Amino acid sequence: MKLERLLSIIILLLNRRMVQAKELAERFEVSVRTIYRDIDAINAAGIPIVTYQGTNGGIGLSEGYRLDRNILTNDELATIVTALRSISTSYSKEQHQRLVEKINSVVLPEHEEEFQHKTNRVLIDYSPWGGNKHLRAKLILLDEALDSCVLVNFTYSNAEGEVSQRNVEPHMLILKGRQWYLQAYCLEKEEFRLFKLKRMKGLRIDHEKTFIRRNPSNQEHNEGKNKLKPSTPEVVFRFQDKARHLAEEWFGIEELLPVEDGSWLVKKAYPENEWLYSFILSLGHHVEVLEPQHLRKIITSRAEKIAKVYKNDKAT
Repeated sequence: MKLERLLSIIILLLNRRMVQAKELAERFEVSVRTIYRDIDAINAAGIPIVTYQGTNGGIGLSEGYRLDRNILTNDELATIVTALRSISTSYSKEQHQRLVEKINSVVLPEHEEEFQHKTNRVLIDYSPWGGNKHLRAKLILLDEALDSCVLVNFTYSNAEGEVSQRNVEPHMLILKGRQWYLQAYCLEKEEFRLFKLKRMKGLRIDHEKTFIRRNPSNQEHNEGKNKLKPSTPEVVFRFQDKARHLAEEWFGIEELLPVEDGSWLVKKAYPENEWLYSFILSLGHHVEVLEPQHLRKIITSRAEKIAKVYKNDKAT
């Protein structure tokens, strides 16, 4: 990840007067051109790094600029380590561990115990119980495609069950709501789309087809959002008291509104799609949808179909 590389370059320059771009490129397994783009980014952040020409040249800090080991405080370094460890629970790379080791190396010995305490107070674990080797394989492939700016193709099944073949330019991996998505420019639709990794099948990198990264306009970005959220009606749930724990788990204690008969109301806006129908049915018979009325009819119809399946006992 670019952030790791930038921090690593800064940390290296804390201890070395100069380093060659070729050495940095080999260390981080990127091109020399990428390293020079990183240097421009560091300069833009306010740290004057310059390149020195000649046989003994390289990359170093500007003359007269003093960069000490306290460019980041111990609290800031601890925050970075905590974030890296949390990200690594679902997006693990060897560079993550290398960067953690480098950060640990700049912490003074007298502060090491306190630093370790700060970095072990919180861990945000994004990984599912039991792991997911198929998801990890997709992340590795897409990460390679993102680094190389090459096309990827896959079979995709959308929320309505429609299956299509997609060829896309991958731009960004996004983890949102416990789900991984790929933001990419779809060559078939000629616009940016979000693709859920779980719905991808037969993911393949086309190493022979490279692309130049696009900068989507605000209009394209907003249109993509509208297509992902066609409607967001407010759903009113009524939980029986014996199912209160379900409401607390899914929505949080603060969202529950008490009713005189001992039940609990929850009001929440959701995009109306197949996921919402399945979610409501998964809550079981201790939960009732009060509004909107058309959603009640949909859930009633689906529940009747499920009941019909189990009434026809094929085992006897």
